[in-house]
Amino acid sequence: MPANDSKLRIMVARHSAFYSPLIAAIAAGFLAEEGLDAAYSVLPPQGRSHPLLLDGEIDVMQSAPGSNWGPMERGETGLPVHFALINRRDGFFITGRKPVTTFDWKALEGSSFVADHGGQPMLMLRYAAHVQGVDWSKVNAIDAGDVEQMDAAFRAGQGDYIHQQGPAPQQLAKDGVGHVLASVGAAMPEVAFSSLMATKDFVASERGKAFTRAYRKSRRWVQETAPDEIAEKEASFFPRLIPMRLPARSAAISSSAAGPGAWTSRKICTIKPWRFSCTAARSPNGTAAKRWSWNLRHSHSRGPSVCSRRRNPPSRT
Repeated sequence: MPANDSKLRIMVARHSAFYSPLIAAIAAGFLAEEGLDAAYSVLPPQGRSHPLLLDGEIDVMQSAPGSNWGPMERGETGLPVHFALINRRDGFFITGRKPVTTFDWKALEGSSFVADHGGQPMLMLRYAAHVQGVDWSKVNAIDAGDVEQMDAAFRAGQGDYIHQQGPAPQQLAKDGVGHVLASVGAAMPEVAFSSLMATKDFVASERGKAFTRAYRKSRRWVQETAPDEIAEKEASFFPRLIPMRLPARSAAISSSAAGPGAWTSRKICTIKPWRFSCTAARSPNGTAAKRWSWNLRHSHSRGPSVCSRRRNPPSRT
């Protein structure tokens, strides 16, 4: 399908306030300033991002860097590239039934825990648990289905804790269903959690350059702008939160969702071929975790940073 010169088709693997640097590129008008009219949609169940990009069905995809790992290990070539970082920390939270002053991760042992079983979310959760000294074999990790099914299960009384991205945990707290206890990202070292992916041809094109300029501005804007203003700009992307008072929406959509330092960085970069190692680490008590490291060769654009060194909304057209 040939690309329209102005219509930019953005798709996300998950819809979350955690990806506000991308959402704000649309909501705050930065893409429009570049003459780009954006269509925003969410990857459907069983959808595959690589074919959509390579077949020209979409232009930009929000995706975990690990989406390229399997194809790279199989020796596949001509893959889309991850060209800009969105988050450098995990954006999930742990919500519990009862409030606690200081959350002890060891409390997960012996509990029933409604956990997101998606590839990267589960690996990052287990890594955080490993860092915090949790014996994962003692955790009853419940797979309740997709994000909507997980939320419904917890609201129906299943599980002592639940593992979700913002603003879902903040909505549970607002509804009196639970209490947000811990940030997964704050419990472990920084990682390349989520990024923007496109074909090499798109990144090098004039439309790709225009998108990158807009994204650079959006990234800086969410770092420097008051949470209330971000919440107002992005309100239409989160219609379920609109009935909430502004301070609650503000916490749900921006401050809480961002996590400590998740959006802060120094450079915007275009990542050239990644080299990485992904090895399993096993602690003495049998807890498995992932230890990820990347050697990145990248070229830096000028301007403020996007790259660290080292449920569904309706489709928007």
